[in-house]
Amino acid sequence: MKIIPAIDIIEGKCVRLTKGDYNTKKIYNNDPLEIAKAFEANGIQFLHVVDLDGAKSKQIVNHKTLESICTQTNLIVDFGGGLKSDSDLKIAFESGASQVTIGSIAANNPELFMSWLKKYGTEKIILGADCKNKKIATNGWMKTSEIDVIDFIDDYTQKGISQVICTDISKDGMLGGSSQKLYQEILNQTTAQLIASGGVNSIDELHELEKIGCFGAIVGKAIYENKITLKEIQAYVEKTDNTLS
Repeated sequence: MKIIPAIDIIEGKCVRLTKGDYNTKKIYNNDPLEIAKAFEANGIQFLHVVDLDGAKSKQIVNHKTLESICTQTNLIVDFGGGLKSDSDLKIAFESGASQVTIGSIAANNPELFMSWLKKYGTEKIILGADCKNKKIATNGWMKTSEIDVIDFIDDYTQKGISQVICTDISKDGMLGGSSQKLYQEILNQTTAQLIASGGVNSIDELHELEKIGCFGAIVGKAIYENKITLKEIQAYVEKTDNTLS
């Protein structure tokens, strides 16, 4: 299972929110690149970068921070937040993102989303399925729809999407454990390569997510609050690499 640390960005700084509430912002580092380099130095290969300013303003904002991470590390970066137009995607990829995560447009403008999937291919586009009470949330989690998360994922996997990041908003930033029951339902009812996000609070939980069949897991606040150390993640990654080889 891929371990994917998260860097969330507001005004160029590495922050974390609780349940997506911008009023709960906590700054962990003024330089996200410094954090990214620490991840890379501990054997981590993947990184999830979220432009929280972009999610709020509905256009990419922190692309310079993305570019500095992509040009000064070898991390494989997926990028989300505020990707609402062709030019936003162009900027993200030109700034060095290997993949982009699209949620709001997939829910609100399926035709545009499918045009991006056709243009860039399924390896470049990750479906963002952020939900609250199993209903898809959009626009930086400020709006909740009536779309069922499992139906949403199933529909898009049938249309060619493979990788899906699912965040249970009620768990995000709470360090109270992830929505394993929901993830199990998604894995049972869809063909998605599921990346779990939200609530991860220990290295043991990463093993549990791997056990139920998750393709990846995003880890955020647990790292910044020292619930999971980079050395623990490094040991996990090395063990996985050794098993694969």
